[in-house]
Amino acid sequence: MAADLPPAPPVYKAPAVVAPTYTWTGCYVEGGGGYGLFNQDHYAETDPGFVQTTAKTNTGGRGWYGTAGGGCDYQVGQVWGGSVILGVLADYNFMGLQSNNFQEPTSGLIGNEKETSSWGAGARIGYAFTPGTMGYMNAGYTQAHFNSFGLTTNGFPAVATIFSFPSQTYNGWFLGGGTETSLTPFLPQGFFLRSEYRYSSYQAKDVPILPLTITSTADHMQKYVQTIGTSLVYKFNWH
Repeated sequence: MAADLPPAPPVYKAPAVVAPTYTWTGCYVEGGGGYGLFNQDHYAETDPGFVQTTAKTNTGGRGWYGTAGGGCDYQVGQVWGGSVILGVLADYNFMGLQSNNFQEPTSGLIGNEKETSSWGAGARIGYAFTPGTMGYMNAGYTQAHFNSFGLTTNGFPAVATIFSFPSQTYNGWFLGGGTETSLTPFLPQGFFLRSEYRYSSYQAKDVPILPLTITSTADHMQKYVQTIGTSLVYKFNWH
């Protein structure tokens, strides 16, 4: 009787679910903005000769900025259950950090100095605590551009003078850090939110007060800039 029974139906098993493997290796672009401020130590000096003639004083400015940039990362390996990431980066900032309290030490004349742009290029090292969250530090070379500005009398109403400072580009270095977090499932895969703080220090410059034939004076200026901002990042190879 057993020989007359039909064969038993085959048993089907559901395919095994394989967890996705995430990698930070690849390139990305970013765009965003934030808030920044600059401070500067400066004093008056002779020009030519650059002999200090006044005590050092400090002024600064603040405002908003926008940024755009990109870079590439490489996931090195696992440490303590997380991933180590090395990368290179570059970005450009459209800036409006403005000072309304600049006062020339010798004459007492005042002016509105403004940082209009900056850019930086460097490297970073990160640690991914989870497949979609990383903390990092970065460092590199940076340049900042400050506009030319005229000087007015310090009173009401302020009266314009013939004296001014020319625009300047400062060279320096930056050091920063931040986090990146995946926005999946709120956005398609590959989109991340980056938040970063950055400190930049620039070499001092001797900036003449124009017209130099009349003033024979310069200001020795050294600038420091801090920014904190947020960017939307898209990673091309994220899967």
